[in-house]
Amino acid sequence: MIPVVLLTGFLGSGKTTLLNHLLRSARGTRIGVIVNDFGQINVDAMAVAGQVDSMVSLSNGCLCCVADTSDIDEMLGKLAGAKLDVIVIEASGLADPQTMVRKLLASTDTRVRYGGLVTVLDAAEFTRTHAEHPELVKALRIADLLVLNKIDRAGAATELIDTIRTHNGVSPIMPVSHGRVDPELLFDRAPELPVARQLSFDDLDDHSDHAHAVYDTVTFTSAEPMHPVLLMDFLDNRPAGLYRMKGFVHFGLPGHTDRFEVQTVGNYLRFHRSPWPRGSTPRTELVLIGKDVDATAADWLEACRQTGPVDVDDMLWVTRYLDSVDAVHEPPEDGPQAEQDET
Repeated sequence: MIPVVLLTGFLGSGKTTLLNHLLRSARGTRIGVIVNDFGQINVDAMAVAGQVDSMVSLSNGCLCCVADTSDIDEMLGKLAGAKLDVIVIEASGLADPQTMVRKLLASTDTRVRYGGLVTVLDAAEFTRTHAEHPELVKALRIADLLVLNKIDRAGAATELIDTIRTHNGVSPIMPVSHGRVDPELLFDRAPELPVARQLSFDDLDDHSDHAHAVYDTVTFTSAEPMHPVLLMDFLDNRPAGLYRMKGFVHFGLPGHTDRFEVQTVGNYLRFHRSPWPRGSTPRTELVLIGKDVDATAADWLEACRQTGPVDVDDMLWVTRYLDSVDAVHEPPEDGPQAEQDET
């Protein structure tokens, strides 16, 4: 399934600059883009055109206002058939991100999945903009990744980050200049290989060229099956600053011996079940990416292994997050079985 990353931010925050940086840094990754510019002349689409593998342009309106779920499905469908690796939606600076996230989660196109909400903030204009537009706080609260752009033009960056933390104390904040975000945080770039082949776990963990060393990568592997309840408890109480977790989980329980691919982006959680590749040995292989995520995260995952009898019904804690129930995963107050909320 193709991840769909939603890129939002107020007017002039640097969304198009960030998007163009992602396109220039794609390294073989096939990127589709939906550009939504609020005006009769789609300037942002002009700035992006020529660098992207496939693009849909919507001008003179906001996706959150003029498009229902079927409209978004139609746009995504045009791109999903182009054999892309990722789709990025650059929303209008006036769009409501919460509404757009809900529409993406309601998509009926089985070829795509929600890939997270990235909110771009203008460090130089943050204080004035949010004083004039207090409604922008909503985007801060629900973002999976906050990109503090134009940090080179801001004076007191620490105070600014502290202010942002009063609205969102969990999601990673990345201070950058000129929209230079490491693409690895948003999607898996295609490896530069002479011939096509299936991505290996080593490819997933290839972060040698990261531009932002402030983000840590922790790897966890286990030949022993994982306990579904304990793993879901970890996901409900994941380390602060953990932005992405991706990889494969081996549960090995009767009726659930398949490979469970897991993807988390911020609060979003999804499992996808498929057979293990022919000749492979079932094992859990996970990569965790985030800020200040150290080896203790791997220790917590070590404690999630099956060390005794497991009830097959415990898999219900996992199967509710299979493809058919895509959702934003809110850590519940009463444990993993509590109802989930979209945002």
